[in-house]
Amino acid sequence: MFADHDNLSLAAAAATAQDAESLEPKTSKDESSAEPDSANEDVRDTAVVNAAREEANAAPVPQADGDSRPEHPEAQADSSNKEASSRGTAETPAGESGTADEEAAGSEEMSKLMEQYGEPQEAASQNEIVEVKVVAYTEQGVVVDLGLKSEGLIPAVEFSETEIPRPEPNATIEVQRTGETKEGYVIVSYQKVLRRRTWEKIDAAYKAKETITGKVVDRIKGGLVVDVGVRAFLPGSQYDLRPTQNLDNLMGQEIQVRVTKLNRRRGNVVVSRRALLEEELHAKRASLMETLNEGQVVHGHVKNVTDYGAFVDLGGIDGLLHLTDLSWGRVKHPSDLVKPEQELDVIILKFDKEKQRVSLGLKQLMPDPWVNASEKYPAGGKVRGKVVGVVDYGVFVELEQGVEGLVHVSEMSWNKKVTHPSKLVKVGEEIDVVVLDIKPSDRRVSLGIKQAQPDPWLQIADKYPVGTVVTGKVRNIAEFGAFIEIEDGFDGLVHVGDVSWTGRVKNPHEVFKKGEPITAKALKIDAENRRVSLGIKQVNDIWGEWFKSHKVGQIVKGKVSRIATFGAFVELGENIEALCHNTEIEERRRRDEGPSAMHRTSTGPLKSAGPLEPGKEYDFKIIKISPETRRIGLSYRAAVKQQERREIDQAMLSPLNRSGTIGYG
Repeated sequence: MFADHDNLSLAAAAATAQDAESLEPKTSKDESSAEPDSANEDVRDTAVVNAAREEANAAPVPQADGDSRPEHPEAQADSSNKEASSRGTAETPAGESGTADEEAAGSEEMSKLMEQYGEPQEAASQNEIVEVKVVAYTEQGVVVDLGLKSEGLIPAVEFSETEIPRPEPNATIEVQRTGETKEGYVIVSYQKVLRRRTWEKIDAAYKAKETITGKVVDRIKGGLVVDVGVRAFLPGSQYDLRPTQNLDNLMGQEIQVRVTKLNRRRGNVVVSRRALLEEELHAKRASLMETLNEGQVVHGHVKNVTDYGAFVDLGGIDGLLHLTDLSWGRVKHPSDLVKPEQELDVIILKFDKEKQRVSLGLKQLMPDPWVNASEKYPAGGKVRGKVVGVVDYGVFVELEQGVEGLVHVSEMSWNKKVTHPSKLVKVGEEIDVVVLDIKPSDRRVSLGIKQAQPDPWLQIADKYPVGTVVTGKVRNIAEFGAFIEIEDGFDGLVHVGDVSWTGRVKNPHEVFKKGEPITAKALKIDAENRRVSLGIKQVNDIWGEWFKSHKVGQIVKGKVSRIATFGAFVELGENIEALCHNTEIEERRRRDEGPSAMHRTSTGPLKSAGPLEPGKEYDFKIIKISPETRRIGLSYRAAVKQQERREIDQAMLSPLNRSGTIGYG
């Protein structure tokens, strides 16, 4: 009796405090099955599912009250300390802490006495863990030496239905008594001890936040099942720092994880690989932050590409490579130059250590094409470029990568009116341009397309010299005249004053119609200002012919066409009109004698100008000729005087007049 009592006491003392739960009597079937059993795989799968549910709910699983099974020694000590501390804080004044410690020590001593004397010896014997030596293999299992001339048997089913290897002969192992016997052997369990030790290691790793290695054995909804000695749940979001698209490819791989949640009573274990990666990343980042400097060239790989740039992993910290810092040239999208996972060298443009922000540049590692641009593309030089952009106000032409110039819409054609640049050039087209102005400091180049072609305005002066008669169509009508299209891109203006020699054109729309063919004469060509002056009345230049056959002092016959207050208009020929001023109609003395017909006494048109009446022909003397202004000045009184003098001279030369004169003498 005493010998058995001593053996039980020694066995209980040899077991750990956590193993003391095995020494308690089995009060119910449910309580004894709280320890995960390898014979029931469904229980382990249920545990993994529970772990997945706990991870999804993100709520801790409450421990059941009144649990008769002790926890791990460290957990029991921690809970006792926490409970004592909470009681001392919430219920006991500071001065009564000593009393609480004495009560706790007394309770612990009482528990020991109850364990030694209050429980049946069979309970301690049943769950006792002992060290044994492997002595033989049989069909029934592995025979071990329990000492005291007794042998134990590890059932063969523990090795045939699991992946647990059989221990080597003469090896010393730990087994757990089951309280059963079979054919003279004490039935012991090798599997339960291994599982208990596994849980102890997992619990220790969980508390110490240590890294353990597991194997991915299954893919379930929401994540993976990892074998770390027990089936643990690895959420899909906890595998990597970034979302993993295909978790099925991880089957069979061994990975390092960390236990983040553990509930041994339910058999639930949640692990994370991401926690290890984040720690490693933080360590790298802290180390890298101490070495980064602006202007430093670093190596990295492209982590992600966006519309505004690319993020480059420098080995623990991400830097932004903006779209504008990818290339000196035009970049439509960052993906045109860099791809995810691409390795490249970049330069640190800006580094904010407090905010942990890094701005990177790629083009800064290449020569700036604007440095020697003024020497390479001097003003006035003709170069060939590629159209890379078309806008409403012009086109952008790339001379080389990083150097672009603008061709304004006004510099695209000499003679064509450009409604939109896309009507003349297209993106991707190569064209010749002339550098009009270059400012490397502002990174601007002004280009011209028309300057690379012959100036047609310099040719039109030779093609249509002054005096040339041309024919064109009325393209546009304005208040001051009409624009005649001489040829494609060239318009000439017919001013209202050059329509008729006699009639005055008040409204050009009454004379011209769009699309109507017009014949005119080139009066003036201003190539510098891109202007051509045309005249219709100059085509039939009757004035020129008249001026050639007449001169000042000549007597001409003309018909009074109309009377004005200042004189009379005299028609000398078809569409040729001259003016006889009032001062040239009568002598001044005669005009001053009494009322004159030229003095208006009533409204309406004048009926006469002294002796001159509309519709009648008279002789006039030409006193002024102006071919430039097409003006002719006449004198009626000078013609009358000249006629009178001629008559006197003729009278003086007649024989009758001479004899009479001699007779009177």
